[in-house]
Amino acid sequence: MIWLLLLLISIVQVTLIWKNILLKNQDPGKTIVWFFVLGLLPIFGFLLYKVLGQKTPGKGTNTKILAKDQLDRTEILPQHFEDSEQKLAHLLLKNGQAHLTIRNQVEILLNGQQKFRALFNALEGASLHIHLSYFIFKDDEIGEDVMKILTRKVSEGVEVRVLLDGMGSLSISGGLMKRMRAAGIRAEWFFPIRFPYLTSRLNLRYHRKIVVVDGRIGFTGGLNIGDEYLSRDSKLGFWRDTHLKLQGEAVQSLQAIFLNDWQFVTGEEYHGSCYFPQTSIMQNLPIQILVDGPDSIYSAILQSFFSMITMAKHSIYIETPYFIPDESLIMALKTAALKGLDVRIIVQGIPESKLTYWAMNSYFEDLLQAGVRIFKYMKGTLHAKILLIDNHLASVGSANMDLRSFFLDYEICTYMYDQALTEHLKQNFESDLKESHEVIFMDFQHRSMIDRSKESIARLFSSLL
Repeated sequence: MIWLLLLLISIVQVTLIWKNILLKNQDPGKTIVWFFVLGLLPIFGFLLYKVLGQKTPGKGTNTKILAKDQLDRTEILPQHFEDSEQKLAHLLLKNGQAHLTIRNQVEILLNGQQKFRALFNALEGASLHIHLSYFIFKDDEIGEDVMKILTRKVSEGVEVRVLLDGMGSLSISGGLMKRMRAAGIRAEWFFPIRFPYLTSRLNLRYHRKIVVVDGRIGFTGGLNIGDEYLSRDSKLGFWRDTHLKLQGEAVQSLQAIFLNDWQFVTGEEYHGSCYFPQTSIMQNLPIQILVDGPDSIYSAILQSFFSMITMAKHSIYIETPYFIPDESLIMALKTAALKGLDVRIIVQGIPESKLTYWAMNSYFEDLLQAGVRIFKYMKGTLHAKILLIDNHLASVGSANMDLRSFFLDYEICTYMYDQALTEHLKQNFESDLKESHEVIFMDFQHRSMIDRSKESIARLFSSLL
């Protein structure tokens, strides 16, 4: 009987490896890692693959709820756009349905205090609807403050819809979600942590941060809802992040993205001028908002970052907590540095996750040797996700420059074609450099064998995601 059981396990393993791994033509390194995991750990490896190795999000969220006036002028590009900018705008339209908007106004929010002050003012002024989606919504002091405003707005007749990630906001699953629904808030999980989602979707994350108020004011960026984002957690210390307050036509894009996600979860569709009002903003500030996820045909955000890096003429500034890039980005950054461009990357110096920290360090040596300058932020917890190209193009969003954001998470990034905004973000970047420690190539080469081993092991496991 034992040999029959072993034979059955072997047949299942061979079938799984052939059908689900080899025939998918994935990255060779990842395929080899899974091959050995399943071969050496037949039962546990199978369970691990079911949770971490598959991308099975089901029906896509890109159901394309869009404002009519936005659709009418998708292909219109400002005359001052350079050829490379035109090509980037065209790429974001084709690979991620990111429609170009022109009349916009943007406020850059650099920390939790600025973000929540602006957010509360917007929420208090809501008269029609509030749409809010987050990866993390904590049941703590700031979470309770948001909850009170939302509850009061419902009593005033305002429609309130809340969409949360099941894993990221797991801590509130038993309490705050029930209170929201009891208060009349339409609150839903994007991927609830229950069977069958527990196996096929546990490793997928709804990482987007979106707020839309009356279709006229929008917020997006890196900040979730929780006391730590206001630097109230003594372990995490000062929290450095970047968020955006949007007004104008780009809010219609943000609204469409939220309503697409809401339709994916509930099946409900919402259209009309109530949700897509005309803007009174007259300022010319071209913006595209791109979303990406495991249901996308293309790795849209990865492609956009690669395109932006390769189009740079003078400088590339990157700020990201987690830096676990794919080979295309490594080659693009090394090539840019070798051509003489000013390439700088700021990453976390005080890690939230030891695994991602050591995996990140494994990429440094090759980049440093090519002339890329790398800095570790030491003032507190760095969480901003920014890419700045030359003096006229900026991306701010929820996506880290890592494999999880590129291939597993539902992410959102805002692309701004504007010199003043880019210069403002560059000034903030340079302020963060003053709070950072530069990684010197010669010193880094002399790190211990223990550190090198940690890096290699962490990098190996990071490839499983």
